[in-house]
Amino acid sequence: MNGDIRREWFEKDYYQVLGVAKNASSAEIKKAYRRLAQKHHPDANSGNKEAEERFKEVSAAYDVLGDEDKRKQYDQVREMAASGFAGVGGPRAGGRGGEVRVEGFPFGGAGFQDIGDLGDLFDMFSGGRRGRTRQQRGTDLETEVRISFDEAMAGTTVPLRVQGPATCPTCGGSGAAPGTAPITCPVCGGAGTVNENQGFFQVARTCPRCSGSGRVVEHPCPECGGSGVVQRTREFSVRIPAGVQDGARIRLAGRGEPGPAGSRPGDLFVVVHVAPHEVFGRKGSDLTLDLPVTYPDAALEANLQVPTLNGSVTLKVPAGTQSGKTFRIRGKGAPKPKKGGAGDLLVTVRVDVPSKLSREEKELLGRLREAQQASARTGRGGER
Repeated sequence: MNGDIRREWFEKDYYQVLGVAKNASSAEIKKAYRRLAQKHHPDANSGNKEAEERFKEVSAAYDVLGDEDKRKQYDQVREMAASGFAGVGGPRAGGRGGEVRVEGFPFGGAGFQDIGDLGDLFDMFSGGRRGRTRQQRGTDLETEVRISFDEAMAGTTVPLRVQGPATCPTCGGSGAAPGTAPITCPVCGGAGTVNENQGFFQVARTCPRCSGSGRVVEHPCPECGGSGVVQRTREFSVRIPAGVQDGARIRLAGRGEPGPAGSRPGDLFVVVHVAPHEVFGRKGSDLTLDLPVTYPDAALEANLQVPTLNGSVTLKVPAGTQSGKTFRIRGKGAPKPKKGGAGDLLVTVRVDVPSKLSREEKELLGRLREAQQASARTGRGGER
């Protein structure tokens, strides 16, 4: 029998447990779980048994709905249970060994067709998937780091401190005392589930001896009490690649919370916040820059020095350049972490109008204005 199909799937509406609609997106389910888990977490409700049970219930619901494959199977099981297996004939009791017998099942053979237990029936609906229960894994964690713009451009290494559940250093997460090891559960044989006869079919439920892990710790670790988990602060470093963008999420596999003994830990996601730069802006891999230009330079042509991430370059501003004109300097933008190379630097010219002028400057501009007005009157304003 498929170990993912549990009795609780027939009895509990996990969507109702999390307070979400059946068509809720993965993001909505995750958000609801986080809110409820934080509200009912044992650390925030010391001694509150009701909150502890509610936390377990919420966690069990998210374990199924937060996994795409499990959620699909759960939905199919609930639909089959609600319809009485409608559409494949009427299941009747009397099958040997607790098997389901379906009359007129449309794949050859006349009369009754033995198709095994409920797990086999479900396998037919789900494309033939078979196998043992997928082991649970630890919860994913998320943290944030803040770096400067220059660090984001060059790449850096940032120290992290994560406080919470961690693998027990004494037993290595096995839960067994040093010199011993967990044994295969004698009740379920390591499957993590046991079959329960439900009249005309069998349903798997979590093994009461090993709580679904398939393993039993006979000699618990003295430090973690057999859980394989302790509370401590973990310190390590994360490498931030050059060119990282604000809001990027870096995944550190296996750095999340440890899972049940014998299973793999979750992942740690590091959200990177990049401080703005006083000169450069950013559009993807391109950097942006506003360049103040005097009226004479814009009108007559000029070669101007433009700052980049690694020194200055010369930009030729053609005669008659208008304010707002953007020039592209290739290869002088931000590094591309995945593709290699770098983006471009987009330089936008801003003609600078001085707020104060000397007497000589005023006289020169006055003569220029008179010359332009004269050119306009004679129709030669466009000549150069």
